[in-house]
Amino acid sequence: MRIVTRTVMAGPHPATPTGTGAAEHALLVMAGLDPATPIGTGAAEHAHPVMAGLDPATPTGAGAAEHALLVMAGLDPATPIDTGAAGDGRVKPGHDGGEGGGRFTPVRAAAGAATPVRAAAGAAAPVRAARRRGLRFALAALGLAALAPAAHAEKNLTAVLESEVVFLDPSSTTANITRTFGYLVYDTLFAMNGKGEIKPQMVRDWSTSADKLTWTFTLRDGLKFHDGQPVTATDVVASLRRWGPKDALGRMLMADTQSLEAKDDKTVVLTLKEPFPLVLETLGKPNALVPFIMPARLANSTDKLTEIDGSGPFIFQKDQWRTGDQMVLTRNPAYVPRDEPPDFLAGGKQVKIDKLTIKTMDNITGAQALRAGEIDYLQYVPFDLIGQLERDKSLKLMALGGLDMYQGNYRVNTQFPPFDDPAIRRVLWKLVDQKSVLQAIGIPPAYRLDHCASFWMCGTPLETNAGSEIAKYSIEDARAALKKTSYKGQPVVIMELPNSSTSMNAALVLVDAMRQAGFTVDEQAMDWGTLLQRRAKKEGWSIFAVYSNGVDMSSPLTHFYAAANCIDYPGWSCDPRVTPLLKAFAKAETLDERKKIAAEIQTFDYDSVPSVMWGQFTVPAAYRTTLSGMIQSSFPIFWGVDKPEK
Repeated sequence: MRIVTRTVMAGPHPATPTGTGAAEHALLVMAGLDPATPIGTGAAEHAHPVMAGLDPATPTGAGAAEHALLVMAGLDPATPIDTGAAGDGRVKPGHDGGEGGGRFTPVRAAAGAATPVRAAAGAAAPVRAARRRGLRFALAALGLAALAPAAHAEKNLTAVLESEVVFLDPSSTTANITRTFGYLVYDTLFAMNGKGEIKPQMVRDWSTSADKLTWTFTLRDGLKFHDGQPVTATDVVASLRRWGPKDALGRMLMADTQSLEAKDDKTVVLTLKEPFPLVLETLGKPNALVPFIMPARLANSTDKLTEIDGSGPFIFQKDQWRTGDQMVLTRNPAYVPRDEPPDFLAGGKQVKIDKLTIKTMDNITGAQALRAGEIDYLQYVPFDLIGQLERDKSLKLMALGGLDMYQGNYRVNTQFPPFDDPAIRRVLWKLVDQKSVLQAIGIPPAYRLDHCASFWMCGTPLETNAGSEIAKYSIEDARAALKKTSYKGQPVVIMELPNSSTSMNAALVLVDAMRQAGFTVDEQAMDWGTLLQRRAKKEGWSIFAVYSNGVDMSSPLTHFYAAANCIDYPGWSCDPRVTPLLKAFAKAETLDERKKIAAEIQTFDYDSVPSVMWGQFTVPAAYRTTLSGMIQSSFPIFWGVDKPEK
């Protein structure tokens, strides 16, 4: 059996250049530059012309930095102050020292330059003294003679998440990373707190009629989109109409909707044909597809969403987005958080950092960067590095149980041979030993369950073993069962993710078992973005390994593969027996009713095989101890978190 392993190699530790004194520090801040960023040579000299409205790359002949300061002070730079000599050096703008592709390359001064150039080589001491006196004069004219560092240095939190954000439209994919992006830039009418309760978010108050058919929602004051326009009820209606037909639970709500209208700018009225007990749970669900609110001008368009304009706590900076390198989001100064304290996805989303930089790199490189202080947060700690990071006193690990665990699945394409035959799909249940898969991945016992037979996760209200009798691991039994099916040796195309050791090792364990049972297997490696594109086609792939948040998989109405029954969703599983049960589950008003229906649905799912579970586990996140207020969640949440100023 092949198991993916990686060797950790020590990366460079670039020193953080402080480089300049208090005055230069302040000038860099005033110029809109980051004084903590190594920018090669001439940092302060670069800042001065910028502030004066000059081009720092243009040779100014003599005393470029002093020239700019004199201009800013309203003085004539041609008038000698103490001396007519000012040197003859040229200004060189600094370099942007951003890392790319997970490589950490410190940007240092140009070859041979030991320190930033402040005076021309060979300048006489009297000349240097005169220049200093002239510089102090200009600073005094600006009221900057006794400058200290800026009162508020920019707080930039740098994170490495599970993968790169490939798709920005939150209604285009169920990928977790797109949902994470959505919660940063958009907002929702309701949201779930840490106890699983649905709380108001954009909504100020709401009411329902006695017959439970009319729901009235009033928006909070002060809500604005990032383009400055107010959020209105019209935007809400358009957003829900765009989202509803694409989401499993949204479709159920819309099917029971008589009308959805904007009564005025702040009021939305939902009128139902018949009672729908899960109205609030649907509008506040954290499961993709999330009902995010966007401007009506975008929601009403039938074109592909290319503009990101939400009302959430962060603003997406498109001009700073570099595919394969980084994404930048900045604090939304117009965002009005709720008064309640933050609680998972609910409560006041008060942003205390100025900028969130999401770097693209693999988790091994991310772990190195975290230990070196080059990033602040790593969503997925590699399992073989848990011990090292636990011993590092500059870091904290966040490992959670329950709904914050993950469920691994092999998603099956039921429309492409050979898995278009349910009898062949059922053979897969005999090829998966969850404990062996989790061990192969390298997940320590403390971070996993050796076996869970429930589609709805173990340790949750709907946990059940119904229908699981079929799932007994035996290569011999699988081989015998396969011979009784219509299988004729067609290749099983398994899409593999080498950049994710978790998914990759889960795939390799299955490949080995399938070959032993008699399957012909075609392994095709790709990145996550390519897989998302490939899985959207009904041909060319058979199966892939993936894992999802427990909060998504804990209910028949949100489980990616059970809920997506008989709809246009990659894998295209369809069991007509399940469709009315899903609707009955949504109508059920007690937990006992829902448990009974969930067990029935699971029995049919074991028979029709929309997916095969390969394990329940948790992946710890890690962050530097300099961060405070980090919300403990398997979702990356960056409101409420604070970071000391540099």
